[in-house]
Amino acid sequence: MALFDLPLDELEKYRPDLPEPADFDAFWEETLAEQDPYDLAVTWTPVHNGLATIETFDVTFAGYGGHPVRGWLQLPVTRTGPLPAVVEYLGYNSGRGAPHEKRLWADAGYAHFIMDTRGQGAETPDPDAASGDIAAPGFLTRGVLDPRRYFYRRLYTDAVRAVAAARSHPEVDPDRVVVTGTSQGGGIALAAAGLVPGLVAAMPDVPFLCHFGRATTITDMPPYVEVARFVKSHREHAATVGRTLAYFDAVSLARRADAPTLFSVGLMDHICPPSTVYAAFNHYGALRNVDQADKEIRAYPFNDHEGGGPAHEVVKLEWLGKQWGKARVFHR
Repeated sequence: MALFDLPLDELEKYRPDLPEPADFDAFWEETLAEQDPYDLAVTWTPVHNGLATIETFDVTFAGYGGHPVRGWLQLPVTRTGPLPAVVEYLGYNSGRGAPHEKRLWADAGYAHFIMDTRGQGAETPDPDAASGDIAAPGFLTRGVLDPRRYFYRRLYTDAVRAVAAARSHPEVDPDRVVVTGTSQGGGIALAAAGLVPGLVAAMPDVPFLCHFGRATTITDMPPYVEVARFVKSHREHAATVGRTLAYFDAVSLARRADAPTLFSVGLMDHICPPSTVYAAFNHYGALRNVDQADKEIRAYPFNDHEGGGPAHEVVKLEWLGKQWGKARVFHR
């Protein structure tokens, strides 16, 4: 891969004006209020994971529309709770996997809540109200002709309720919850940061779902190319598609976030172009007056969509430790 987007000095200043529907905030207030009749109905079932240092619970909670969403809760065996929690969202077309696959945060002493992705993970179906609509293959245009039927309305709502589920566990400190994720998970983390009050931090890595208008024209890589393919075949719906996506642009939701944040970006990333990531970073917290000192982005000049990989995990561990006002937190 090679550099293909704006030069770094321009990326650092890139803050495009994005169209927001006039009822953007009302749409999300209504969406979340519609979930109030559904009890979270969280269940925590201990599972054998073969690990000596981590305890795992198989989680089910009620997401959008009361639909059951699966997840894992990983806890360090040695603990004197309640613990700070990291809620993690997953990349496109991936699910929660096996408990031993994601152990970094529990090994570091956190409660780690991993949300399965409806319709994409193997264990959480999407009772899809838009299944009869026209769409390109994939999820990015599923229900895209009506924002109320759009796939990501359901998924973002799941993400909000996942935080509530994590906060409800007796071993979790509800006042010390962080959201994170990579690619699609990073975009979802930004959405959660904009919709959930009282988070301690947000750590989106190479986030997807940002600045749709640019992303869908600057790259022909999936998943963004799904939008281009749809509009190519259905030219008459171009304006409708753009309007729907405006409700779900993680840049707009990031503007409403109020927690400190650490981003990562790969400057050779053709899947989530750097300018779309910087658009989200530069707009982050703009409507909540987030201090610039509480925003940080790590750029990896020669990396593609893998971003900083394990090297950035070290950065995240150190950065998050500082958010508690000391190098390390919790139990000894």
